[in-house]
Amino acid sequence: MSKPVRSSPPKTPPSGLSVSAVLGLSDRDSVDWSRLRGLQYSSAAQISFARAASHPVLGLLVARIYMDVIALTWLAAWVLALALVQAHNFFADRKLVNADSRQVSRDEISRQTRSSALAGAFWTIPILVFAPLGSTFDLAALLMINAILISGSVFFLSSAPMRALSFSVVLGIATLGYLAVNAHWVLLAATGVFVVSALLGTIEVGRVRLVARIAEETVFEKEEVVSLLLREFEENEADWLWEIDTMRRLRSVSPRFAFALAANQSEAEGKPLLEMIAKKNSPPEKYPPSLRELAERLKNRENFSNLLVQVSIRGEARWWELSGTPMRDERGKFIGFRGVGSDVTTQRESSEKIAYLARYDTLTSLPNRLQLNEALGEALRYAEQWKGRCALLMVDLDRFKAVNDSLGHMTGDKMLAQVSSRLQSIVGEKHLCGRLGGDEFAIVIRDASDSPEIDTIARRVIAALSEPYEVDHHTLYVGASVGSAVGPRDGNTVEELMRNADLALYQAKDVGGGEHCRFEPVLHATAEERRQLEVSLRKAVPADEFVLHYQPVVDARSEKIVSFEALVRWNSPEHGFVSPGKFIPLAEDTRLIVPIGRWVLQQACEEARTWPEHVKVNVNVSPEQLLEPDFPQEVVDALAAAALRPERLEVEVTESIFLRDATTARTALERIMALGCSVALDDFGTGYSSLGYLRKLKFSTIKVDRTFVQGAAQQSNESLAIINAVVAMAKSLEMTTTAEGVETAEEADLIRRLGCDKIQGFYFGRPMSKEEARRLFAADGRQLKAS
Repeated sequence: MSKPVRSSPPKTPPSGLSVSAVLGLSDRDSVDWSRLRGLQYSSAAQISFARAASHPVLGLLVARIYMDVIALTWLAAWVLALALVQAHNFFADRKLVNADSRQVSRDEISRQTRSSALAGAFWTIPILVFAPLGSTFDLAALLMINAILISGSVFFLSSAPMRALSFSVVLGIATLGYLAVNAHWVLLAATGVFVVSALLGTIEVGRVRLVARIAEETVFEKEEVVSLLLREFEENEADWLWEIDTMRRLRSVSPRFAFALAANQSEAEGKPLLEMIAKKNSPPEKYPPSLRELAERLKNRENFSNLLVQVSIRGEARWWELSGTPMRDERGKFIGFRGVGSDVTTQRESSEKIAYLARYDTLTSLPNRLQLNEALGEALRYAEQWKGRCALLMVDLDRFKAVNDSLGHMTGDKMLAQVSSRLQSIVGEKHLCGRLGGDEFAIVIRDASDSPEIDTIARRVIAALSEPYEVDHHTLYVGASVGSAVGPRDGNTVEELMRNADLALYQAKDVGGGEHCRFEPVLHATAEERRQLEVSLRKAVPADEFVLHYQPVVDARSEKIVSFEALVRWNSPEHGFVSPGKFIPLAEDTRLIVPIGRWVLQQACEEARTWPEHVKVNVNVSPEQLLEPDFPQEVVDALAAAALRPERLEVEVTESIFLRDATTARTALERIMALGCSVALDDFGTGYSSLGYLRKLKFSTIKVDRTFVQGAAQQSNESLAIINAVVAMAKSLEMTTTAEGVETAEEADLIRRLGCDKIQGFYFGRPMSKEEARRLFAADGRQLKAS
């Protein structure tokens, strides 16, 4: 049988209960007074039998007092009538037993009040009719009985004070009237004080009882809500509740927790928690560190939250995330722990995969740019501390582009894997070798005090990489060029040393390749060209030399355009068409990217206003722009000038923002998001991954780099696993994914199967002018295909 549903307790503070509220007369404000009355009358109804039985008993005492002066027939008739009135009141009271779970109407209160007044009226008969015929002793006894009745009403009817008042007032007035008529002044005064005190006491006791009842109901309501929330939590969430006693034995094992333990509820009940989640027969000193930490927290009775614990369930290694709080009884005695947990093994494995992706190149398994930067920074600090030297060798393959162009990227990737193997065999464990990207590698020499060693390693690298390669029954020949810089002589920072090693590498390639060049201050030919390009770049924005092209991004399922990525192009009068790969890095180095980026943002928003409302514009923003204090205001100004809704602007940033002033960049992005704009993480996994910020910043989209798309299309298990991991991670963080560089129908179909939400690439459209982009919308309803 189900429990009756209880109404919510009245939203009234106990200190705010007025006399009218206690008596059940108030019906003002927004307080649920009928609910208050329900609490009052349900309490009174629970003791109705004792109250109803006491009246006939006292009636018999009155009959005994006056049986010598009043005919027994009249006395018996009065006692019988009194009993019938009390029986009627008793059955009426029983109807109010459940009044605390419903509302009591004013009519019900009126009936109850009249019933009590009627009972009081029956008790006026002895004082008005019997007392004149009896002695003074009989009067004293009757007054004592009346006092008992009035006191009893205060006790029995304090939960319904209006009933107590109606009974006491009727009986009190009759008694006072009799005493006044018969000039019993002392008794009159004493009785008057008693009656007034009883009336005031009735109100105050009623108030206290009502406050206590409200408090009980509030506690009960809270307990029910907590129980309901806990049940819903376990029924609807993947998490589960756990509880242990003072001996750390499992208690109240839920079905979901039993499933996590791979055991039955009855089997798990009463078993030690640590024994259930540790390796079989494993002593505590051999527990994993996280499990030892859990044991220590339990031992010290400490709160813990989101504790990641390595457990063993039936011999299978799993990862749990646990939170727990010590439980104490009403006396403050410790009685165990209660908490919540979840199995995060899948998320952990995905995180480990993403963590690997953040620091290693997936094609060659070599350290990526991030790890190389860290190693070079550490080498510079070591050299400064010990007054020594470190070195950076940058390696670039000669004629590798011809391999890619003639045999395809798959063959080129296989060749790069062989290159990485040869480099690792040369440097061994003494030095760090990594891939910067494309066909460019780097070697960090921590201790380069032996200067000839740099030349020796460089020659060995050139010789080894110039040996023929056997790839897919093809014999391939490429060469290698090496540029080196020595720190701190050639640079005190990672960026400076890499830039100077890069200048030396360009010099090695300029002389024909297959050479090793050290950085020298005279290497300024490239720097001079760069300077001239910088001069022209500074004039490009005011001279209106830039133009925006737009590449469509489509929905992976419907293939309808959802956005365009704005791409800047530069046609210089002095230098002709300049590749973005050449002038954008220069603009970032010189901070010219800030005015260029501002112009791109303004023009892109202005053009997006002419598109359909559902189509967004994606604008790339460099770290330099994000570090500008007024960048969020620039976004506001661009949106306002174009009258473009913020929801139609998506800002794209690369993972490199986390290598600079990450706090400032994060603040800027959060302010942009607060406007309603979305933020996408571009080129994810290509070298600067920072997983922590994926949780801290609510990115709308993660863009999967084209190298992984192409690798997946070539059935690379590594690329497939990485895309799956990125998609799974994005879904768990409620982000969408965009696959870049999709060039064929087969790649598009693969991307759909892998679960990416959006696709971008030549297959759906090359970067195009704004006029060409507008014409695409004229063909509404037709599927977009690449020309």
